[in-house]
Amino acid sequence: MKFSDITEKIIGFGMKVHRELGSGFQEYIYQRALEIELKKASIKFIREYEMPIYYQGEKIGMRIVDFFVDEKIMVELKAVTDLEDVHLAQALNYLEASGHEIGLLINFGTKSLQFKRLHNRKIHP
Repeated sequence: MKFSDITEKIIGFGMKVHRELGSGFQEYIYQRALEIELKKASIKFIREYEMPIYYQGEKIGMRIVDFFVDEKIMVELKAVTDLEDVHLAQALNYLEASGHEIGLLINFGTKSLQFKRLHNRKIHP
């Protein structure tokens, strides 16, 4: 899979954070902990990345994603009791509208870490 080396590292960091903190915190707590793990690994990232949204090639707005890692992976975090279709649809829409290829949706709000690897369907139909 494309970019699997970096996405596997990010998921592993998410698992480490979840093992240490468990569930029940607000999203920003997990975001700060994941930031520490990315820094310790010397992985380049932008936290709260302002991602442009395009419609028919025209910029129509901005969306802030939790992380943009290694200039190629969009990472959206949640801290909800269960990922719902709306969370997945939202993350996929942001990924597709931004024109980026791969993303991760990670949920810290459950007993076991939930994660989804996302592929831009406009690039990989």
